[in-house]
Amino acid sequence: MSVSVSTKYPKVAFVASQSDEAQQALVHLSEIYGNHPVSESDVVVALGGDGLMLQTLHREMRSGKPIYGMHRGTVGFLMNEFSTHNLGTRLDAARETLIHPLLMRATDVHGRVHIHHAINEVALFRQTHQAARLRILIDEHERMPELVADGVLVATPAGSTAYNLSAQGPILPINAQLLALTPISAFRPRRWRGALLPNTAFVVIEILEADKRPVAAVADHDEARDVSRVEIISDRTISMRMLFDPGHSLEERILREQFSY
Repeated sequence: MSVSVSTKYPKVAFVASQSDEAQQALVHLSEIYGNHPVSESDVVVALGGDGLMLQTLHREMRSGKPIYGMHRGTVGFLMNEFSTHNLGTRLDAARETLIHPLLMRATDVHGRVHIHHAINEVALFRQTHQAARLRILIDEHERMPELVADGVLVATPAGSTAYNLSAQGPILPINAQLLALTPISAFRPRRWRGALLPNTAFVVIEILEADKRPVAAVADHDEARDVSRVEIISDRTISMRMLFDPGHSLEERILREQFSY
């Protein structure tokens, strides 16, 4: 077996999902390369799927540590291929992609404020059988007085291939300075397919008839219910470092996804 130690990141911390294959990989790789505490490591290697990668990115959001994922889960769009060989060499050759999260500030009908970060998207959903009625403002200018829909979402380039794509939103290159604003099952205006916004945009979504037509706001996995106003902006004070093998970068994966059928 080929074993190599990274010159850039000599101290590796492994984290793994609870799946059997991820836990087995954790034991095997720890035996080969050692396993440092995350707080003492130079790099975090996440073993699992995209869910674990999002958890790891959230947990290490402010640490500045690079995150390198290896696929031992269900969905692995954000992960590199799994191998026990030459991990140090792969880490040294990996290319870095910077990810900026969204910051959501949601105010509910009781006046409580909920603040959360999202790496993929901030999404608003109707809570009952009735469609949501939403007013959309961009940089304090009203752009849509009323959207009647199941909801709406704002996605980052990293999240554009997740729920945004399922909602027929556009795929964004990872280095694009853009956000995707995508409706979810729009009823009126029926033909509206969303918008591309600069990543400096300040997005405000006001819920019309919030008491009659309740809406929930979700930042990745953090939910606020019965919201009346949601403010969304890219948090440029936080830069998360993701590592990808050459030829398998997130830029390349997103480009390939745009030509899949």
